[in-house]
Amino acid sequence: MLAGVAAGLGAGALWGLVFVSPRMVGGYSAVDLTAGRFLAYGAVAAVLMLLALRTRPLPTPSQALAALGMSLLGFTGYYLLLVLAVRDAGTEVPTLVIGTIPIWVMLLGKPGHLRWAALLPGLALTAAGLALMMGAPHRTAATGGHFWRGIAFALASLACWTAFALLNSAWLKKHPQVQATEWANWLGVATGLGALLLWAAAGSSTQHLVSQPDRGLFLALALATGFGSAWLATILWNIASRRLSASLCGQLIVSETLFALLYSFAWDGQWPSPAQLAACVLFTLGILASIKAHR
Repeated sequence: MLAGVAAGLGAGALWGLVFVSPRMVGGYSAVDLTAGRFLAYGAVAAVLMLLALRTRPLPTPSQALAALGMSLLGFTGYYLLLVLAVRDAGTEVPTLVIGTIPIWVMLLGKPGHLRWAALLPGLALTAAGLALMMGAPHRTAATGGHFWRGIAFALASLACWTAFALLNSAWLKKHPQVQATEWANWLGVATGLGALLLWAAAGSSTQHLVSQPDRGLFLALALATGFGSAWLATILWNIASRRLSASLCGQLIVSETLFALLYSFAWDGQWPSPAQLAACVLFTLGILASIKAHR
């Protein structure tokens, strides 16, 4: 259980970077950012699959189809919607919308033997933290129609990743013979192919990418989020999903929100307000309460 919790928290720390990276480069579309990240993920995964061909089999058609579906839910579709949400509504509010994922995953993925009363403290602390954060002023939020469009994108992104968290956990438990790294590589290749098709369908061009003044930073972020926030984070999350119940994994997703807010405050060069700091404390207490309930 301790290894699963550590893996889930590590995944959250790596995922938090993707909430602030769209704000770090200008001149790139949501499709460019999505494709850059996941093409890097796909390249890493493809190389590792080729190196392991002698010792590990290729996925069966049904396994490949599952990887394609999961990649759309948990990677390409989810992140494209998230980037669009950050573009229209800033970093903090979409982060908080995504921050409700733990509640939905915990409610939908509760083990049958666990009583609701045991989950209530963690749920209440998480909900209180979200309510407190929602009431605090947000420096990066847009206003007007664009803001609400961003919230709609964030809600769609939330639905995608909630479904992925539940289905991915169930698939890994049903197929214990598939290693966590192996499944991450299959997801990576599927995600890379999907990102390439998305980028081509959007009419993007390499000429536009290389003409931007911050192309070096864009490439560095694509590699960092592709290798760290996608490949490595997926392996860590697969370990957590296999060792822990879906409801506890859901609560650990709160760490993604905590790290995303931390990175956002660091990028803005400002300290969180007292209300935001209190909300982060409530999030942390919610994680600890949920871990205690599952012991």
